[in-house]
Amino acid sequence: MSNREQVQTKEIIFEDYPMVRALYGERGSHFKILEDTFKVKLVLKGNHIIISGEPEDLELTERTLEELYSLIKSGYSVYPSDVEYASRILLENPRANLKDIFLDTILITSGRKIISPKGITQKRYVEAIRKSEIVFGIGPAGTGKTYLAVAMAVSFLMRGDVNRIILVRPAVEAGEKLGFLPGDLVEKVNPYLRPLYDALYDMLSFDRVVKLFQKGVIEIAPLAFMRGRTLNEAFIILDEAQNTTTEQMKMFLTRIGQGSRAVITGDVTQIDLPDPKKSGLLEAMEILEGIEGITFVYFTKGDVVRHPIVQKIIDAYEKKERS
Repeated sequence: MSNREQVQTKEIIFEDYPMVRALYGERGSHFKILEDTFKVKLVLKGNHIIISGEPEDLELTERTLEELYSLIKSGYSVYPSDVEYASRILLENPRANLKDIFLDTILITSGRKIISPKGITQKRYVEAIRKSEIVFGIGPAGTGKTYLAVAMAVSFLMRGDVNRIILVRPAVEAGEKLGFLPGDLVEKVNPYLRPLYDALYDMLSFDRVVKLFQKGVIEIAPLAFMRGRTLNEAFIILDEAQNTTTEQMKMFLTRIGQGSRAVITGDVTQIDLPDPKKSGLLEAMEILEGIEGITFVYFTKGDVVRHPIVQKIIDAYEKKERS
C-alpha cells in the first residue's frame, strides 16, 4: 500500500472559537509546529479543524490538539514553546495529561511569568524535590535541572518552608585554589555561579535579589569553603556536581541539617576533573541509590527544553562522537 493510500482525513470540532484561535497560534504558528512534528496537514475552518495524515500520526495530532485546547480552556496561555514541549511529551507518552504537568505551578515570577514543568521528567523531578530531603538531578545541559532547582528553592523560601537559600558550585576551573584570583571571596567565585544568578534574576526582581543577598537570605558558598558547617532550615543547591571529588561530595552531603532540602545537579558526560573516574557524583550514584529520603532523577537529551536548535546540536555532537 502506498503512503498516498494510507493518508486519512478527520475533522474535529471545538465549541469555543476564540480558544480555537489561541490553539491555532499567531499566523498559524502552533499548527505549523504540529504539522512538522507529526507529519500531518492541518486546516482551520471556523471552529473546525481538519487533520490529514497517516492513521497513527492523525491520532497523535488529535490527542495533542485536545490536550492543548483543554489547557487553554483552563486559562493557561499557550506559546509556541509549549506546543513544542506538548508534542514531545505526547510522542513519548500519548496517555499523558498535559494539565497535570503544565498547571503544576512552581512559581510566578516578578514579571508574572509562570514557571511549571515542561515535560514528564521535569514533573517527576519537581515532585521528588517536594517529597525527598535530597534529590539528584542528572543529565545533559538544557534539561532544566538547575533552573527548576532554583525555582523550587525560591518557592520554598517564599512559603517559609526554609529560611535561606545556599548556592554551591565547585570552582574546578580555578582548581578550587581561589587565592590567586583578584578580589574578595564573592568576586572570586562569582563567575562560577553565574548560571545560578541568571536563574534568580529571571524569577525575582534585581533589587529583591540584591536585598536577599545583603541580608544573607541567599548565600553563595564555594564548595571548598563549606567544611565544618551545618546547614539548618536551608534549601541548598550543589550545581555542576560532576566536578566534585569523592571527599567533597561526602563533605557536602554531611553538611545538611534539620529542616533542610538539598538538590544536587550534574552531567556525568561533562566531568572536568583530572581523573574523571574520581567524580563524587559518579560514586554517589553508585552507593546512595535506594536510600530512603534520597531520590535520583535522570534526564536524557529528549528532555532538553532550550531552543530546538540545542537538541539538533546535541544530536550532531553525539553523532560525531560515535563515528
